[in-house]
Amino acid sequence: MSISSILRQDALEYHAGGKPGKIEVKPTKSTATQRDLSLAYSPGVAEPCLEIAENVEKVYDYTAKGNLVGVISNGTAVLGLGNIGPEASKPVMEGKGVLFKVFSDIDVFDIELAVTDPDDFVDTVARLEPTFGGINLEDIKSPECFEIEEKLKARLKIPIMHDDQHGTAIISSAALLNALEIVDKKIEETRFVISGAGAAAISCVKLYLKLGARIENFYIFDKDGLVSEDRPDLNRYLAPLAGKAGRNTSLAEAMKGADVFLGLSVGGILKPEMVATMAANPIVFAMANPTPEIGYEDAKAVRDDLIMATGRSDFPNQVNNVLGFPFIFRGALDVRASEINDEMKLAAAKALACLAKKPVPDIVNLAYNEKSLSFGPEYIIPKPVDPRLITTISMAVAKAAMESGVATKPIKNWDVYENQLAKRLGLDNQVMKFILKRAKSNPKRIVFAEAENLKVLKAVREVLDAGIAKPILLGRKANIDAICEEHHIDLGDIEIFDFKHPDNAALLAEFAELFYEKRKRRGFTKWEAEKQVRKSNYFAAMMLETNRADGVISGLTKNYPDAIRPALQIIGKKPGVTKVAGMYLLLSKQGPLFFSDTTINFSPSVADIVEITELTSEAVERFNLKPKMAMLSYSNFGSADGDDALKMRAATAILKEKHPDWVIEGEMQAHLAFDKELRQQNYPFATLGNDTANTLIFPNLSSANIAYNLLKEAADIEYIGPILLGLRKPVHVLQLGASVREIVNMVAIAVVEAQTV
Repeated sequence: MSISSILRQDALEYHAGGKPGKIEVKPTKSTATQRDLSLAYSPGVAEPCLEIAENVEKVYDYTAKGNLVGVISNGTAVLGLGNIGPEASKPVMEGKGVLFKVFSDIDVFDIELAVTDPDDFVDTVARLEPTFGGINLEDIKSPECFEIEEKLKARLKIPIMHDDQHGTAIISSAALLNALEIVDKKIEETRFVISGAGAAAISCVKLYLKLGARIENFYIFDKDGLVSEDRPDLNRYLAPLAGKAGRNTSLAEAMKGADVFLGLSVGGILKPEMVATMAANPIVFAMANPTPEIGYEDAKAVRDDLIMATGRSDFPNQVNNVLGFPFIFRGALDVRASEINDEMKLAAAKALACLAKKPVPDIVNLAYNEKSLSFGPEYIIPKPVDPRLITTISMAVAKAAMESGVATKPIKNWDVYENQLAKRLGLDNQVMKFILKRAKSNPKRIVFAEAENLKVLKAVREVLDAGIAKPILLGRKANIDAICEEHHIDLGDIEIFDFKHPDNAALLAEFAELFYEKRKRRGFTKWEAEKQVRKSNYFAAMMLETNRADGVISGLTKNYPDAIRPALQIIGKKPGVTKVAGMYLLLSKQGPLFFSDTTINFSPSVADIVEITELTSEAVERFNLKPKMAMLSYSNFGSADGDDALKMRAATAILKEKHPDWVIEGEMQAHLAFDKELRQQNYPFATLGNDTANTLIFPNLSSANIAYNLLKEAADIEYIGPILLGLRKPVHVLQLGASVREIVNMVAIAVVEAQTV
């Protein structure tokens, strides 16, 4: 993604908006009453203090230390920005903290130190040991980073890892093991060429040696050429890896007959003609970002027997550190490891390699728009969205810590631990990742009916940056250009369709005639048809109906009935559907919740409820989730009668008979959909069993609309919708005044739906 002025402004607004920065501290205990506050602080806080004073290990029982990692940097080697100093590195460290939390539920304090001397750095961090359960060193320049990590590991009894070194080594090791297996080569016989000799490259070589590679088979190049024994300028970390060949050996010469190229240097340094001279079935890991040492297409063009990985997400086999560090620290913290040793790193690499050979979950295939990802040359490491990473990697690391003797709190029941890991992260932070990935894999033409709007244009810019759709803007070009100029929004050569311009008179006439044919027996005259199609939401629907677009987004500035009417009149319902419904997706901490029908049917009949539930189930399955449905009312399984209770009871019976394999139960009060212990105690026959519901069907529009509005506001839950169900083609009507993020999410959903039409 290019860094344009609009992207720069967006990035600055993202970090500055609301509360500046990306992280905050929230209490984990109740603070509602004076008693709560007395327990949280004085006088109640004295009790855990005394317990810890008597036995320091109890700090893990009474404080957050056991789930708290310090992300610590001095800003001397930040991303691709270099030595920018501690203050300038803080946004990156906060970002690292976000990744820890999102992927492994680990809390982080980021600390930026104004110190460059390694000994001073070590002394400062060592004094923080009582605070943290682990230390993630970040963006510290080489070779000081080696010395700092080395000395801290010797002094401290908590897990420490410099991710810039070891993260890439672990992930690339997993990819290497699988690539070598595919091409049937033994690692001890494999010849390596390494471009780059910094922290990551040195750590990669060291870990490959642990896997069985031989040092005499490595040719390592830095900016001054081959790292060889006759060079006097090598530091003490690089010197042991020096080869016997003379320093005049070129990269092109070393590449002849090489089995593996590992790039951790600069873009474009590896030429196609060099790849052409490699051994049969070569392996190329070109991991410079954002421009690899050689482009994926360029490498593939000269060697069709090539297995290739990069650091980029838009090509197969992305070597991404997020596959490693969150889960390595998770496993290390959970057994209170005194360090992260080589055994734990190797366990992580081997577990990651093994995971790539297992059947890929449907939800991952959905994210990448693949029918069936499977182990092979273009899938040698798992995808970052794979929900199995937290259990697979964390458990492997924890076991390795125990087996190598560095675990101080061994795990006794692995089944219980696996369940705990799986429950740490609901799918609330992943569902939209899957949808956005899926949309990006096959973007569709989405027409925006209200393009003369700042929010819409900002959303369109995000849509373009994310590559999830091909926007078509309806509106007057001069007005759209003026808004873009005022707010520095660069839309490039995006299509702007001024449908009222005289040049489009013939198209308006075509649409008016088609609309008249559709609605002439529903009270519309030709004059009224001509009038309607001159409205943007009607024109947008006609573009979709005539295949000039693949989806429609409208409703931002119109009330819901007016916005949905064109879709019903022009697009119409799917064959066999009698009721269109509206569904909201709420991204809760325990996972996604689907609410239906929240927007259309005021008082549905039993037959209507049955159809709405079937439409909702089908929609939930499009998210690659199994619907677990609760039919809600004020009654629990016949405990009370009344119109709504009887209606939901009857609908449940019909649905159970029609779909005996469904997970569906009712009628029930809303709390029973989630309180499985209470439900099992009082209603053990309920088919939800040990599950909590993820799909809630309401008896009428009033209850559904009130429920989702209360929840999204009172609980501060992100929501997506309303998602229209039952139309022939994707039309989605935004809530009045929807945010930019909500618009982008709805575009992604429209694209995914269009992919399946």
